[in-house]
Amino acid sequence: MPLPHFLMLLTAVILGAAVTLWAGLAAGVPPVAFLVLALSAALCAHLGWRNHHDPKG
Repeated sequence: MPLPHFLMLLTAVILGAAVTLWAGLAAGVPPVAFLVLALSAALCAHLGWRNHHDPKG
C-alpha cells in the first residue's frame, strides 16, 4: 500500500473515531459506556484471534 493511501486511511479512522465520540457524548452517553464497549471489543478480538493454541504446550 502506498504511503499516501495509508496516511489517508489512518486519517479517516481517526476522524471516524472522533466523530463517534463527539456524537455519543453530545447525545448524553456516559464515558464509562465507551470504556466498557472498548474493553468488550478488545476481549472479543483477543479471544477470537487465539486459535485455541496453548502457548505452554
